[in-house]
Amino acid sequence: MVRAAGGVEVAALSPDGASVAPIASLEEFWAEPHGLLAARPAGGDALPVSDVRLVPPVLPDARVICIGLNYRAHVAEGSYADQEFPEHPTLFARWTRSLTVGDTPVPVPVDEAGLDWEGEVMAYVGAPLVDADPESALTAVLGYSTFNDLTARRAQKLTSQWTLGKNADHSGPLGPLVPADEVGDLRDGLRISTRVNGETVQQASTAQIVHDVGRTLALVSRTLTLRPGDLLATGTPAGVGYARTPPWLLQPGDVVEVEVERLGVLRTPVVGAGHRHRTR
Repeated sequence: MVRAAGGVEVAALSPDGASVAPIASLEEFWAEPHGLLAARPAGGDALPVSDVRLVPPVLPDARVICIGLNYRAHVAEGSYADQEFPEHPTLFARWTRSLTVGDTPVPVPVDEAGLDWEGEVMAYVGAPLVDADPESALTAVLGYSTFNDLTARRAQKLTSQWTLGKNADHSGPLGPLVPADEVGDLRDGLRISTRVNGETVQQASTAQIVHDVGRTLALVSRTLTLRPGDLLATGTPAGVGYARTPPWLLQPGDVVEVEVERLGVLRTPVVGAGHRHRTR
């Protein structure tokens, strides 16, 4: 969250979403995330949500690593259907400036026919990882949240690299972080679904994820050091819009929701390109 005075703090959100209880400054929190999350306040010093501005609890220099093509059915439905399933996770990056929170309007870029939805789970690294094994890497995960990897498909398909299409303004909405011990192991299967204007367009289980969180973080840690506050998006299941006949993309006025068992509902309204100058 951001207080009216301008400082960014991590805070506990009340069950009804009406208030927040500050825990620590953003930098202090990620210096000792496991301990501070475990000792989070019960709400005695809570502030009304209306008195603060909600932002993702993400450090400006955090790495946002995303797994593409991580559900077999998603690979089979799209433009990669004629390729073998990747032996290693297909990784790409988002910049932190693309991240936002639920209910933030997301503008369709001017040259796009619309935005595509990709409902996912985001994992948050809570301890340094260097040359880690999968079990240690999974233990280091602080928590999880809902995530919508909203994609500008025209820009994504211009080249073999996906960076441009995956970093449109505000195109990475995140839900509140839920501690890992309240979520459990994604391999046990959490229900994940995406709805557009109330219609279900994606429905799957996280048990269908191929390259799981522990193994992927371990793999990444053998090349670059992961630090507390880094993020890993775990990929989207089948049901995206561009692969449909005819294609179906989000238009201004649409509302997309991602719901994940134990993580809640992430709601995002889509607006026209003219809003881009007012929201970035």
